[in-house]
Amino acid sequence: MAMNGTTKVDLPRLERLIESLLTAEGYELVDLEFRKESRGWVLRVFMDKPGGVTLDDCAAVSREVGDHIEVEDLIPHSYTLEISSPGLERPLKKEKDFLRSIGKLIQFSTTSPVEGRSFFKGVLLEYQPSDRLILAEDRKTWEIPVGWVTKARLVFEG
Repeated sequence: MAMNGTTKVDLPRLERLIESLLTAEGYELVDLEFRKESRGWVLRVFMDKPGGVTLDDCAAVSREVGDHIEVEDLIPHSYTLEISSPGLERPLKKEKDFLRSIGKLIQFSTTSPVEGRSFFKGVLLEYQPSDRLILAEDRKTWEIPVGWVTKARLVFEG
């Protein structure tokens, strides 16, 4: 739960609501952030769909999500709602994110060092859910336990 003084926000419930709204409209919830910044509380929703997300998509979803949050009274204090696409360097959080990134350049950190290293960047060769991923980096192939991977994202090759 995120707290603002004595006010609590049920983040799992908020995420479930937003994910169901997006799914019903043909979008995928990529990531959700709710945190206090210098200008106050900010709720960031990153969404995607095949073919990409337009500004009109973001505006329509913003209205719908904002209305539902208000009706459900999920955030009982002021906040700023931001809706956007994940961008070219989208985060990899869910199993399907990794599976669709096989053959692409990714980077991530690990919770425990692997041969003295905790940052990796290379081509994702294989992903076995709940087990390991295999990454090709320069001339070395790494097998990393999936549970050790944090802050994974695609790397834009421009």
